[in-house]
Amino acid sequence: MRRFLLACGLTLFALAGHADTAAPVAADPVLEERVMALSHKLRCLVCQNQSIAESDADLAVDLRGQVREQLSAGRSEDEIADYMVARYGDFVLYEPPMRASTLLLWLGPIVLAVVGIGVLMIRLARRNKESAPALDEAQRARARALLEENDNDGTQA
Repeated sequence: MRRFLLACGLTLFALAGHADTAAPVAADPVLEERVMALSHKLRCLVCQNQSIAESDADLAVDLRGQVREQLSAGRSEDEIADYMVARYGDFVLYEPPMRASTLLLWLGPIVLAVVGIGVLMIRLARRNKESAPALDEAQRARARALLEENDNDGTQA
């Protein structure tokens, strides 16, 4: 019984320690929708594969708070995104703009796919050349005769 009570107490203590990570909700539901919509467009700089809306990292919570404050102050989504880019760089955006500095981000996957398909085609062509032995005229004549004989019998190969 003691162990059970101790386990319950430790669980409550742990939950109380994480209570401050819950996303604060604005009193205005329309404002909260705008906060979450913009938060889905911004990358968590700690997690890097999640938006700040999805992440529970302390930085993501702080950034959501900044977005909420700036929207409450009347700034537009574009102004807030520009502020975040000025502060953290294009990496903070899930869809970075097409610029010379981000060209590799946009074209890199396409170039890699084209190169990969090209290498695969070359390897397959080489393998087919190596596996198919060249026939001399006598062998070709024999093959033709076998095929004609098979056609005359009315059977199919």
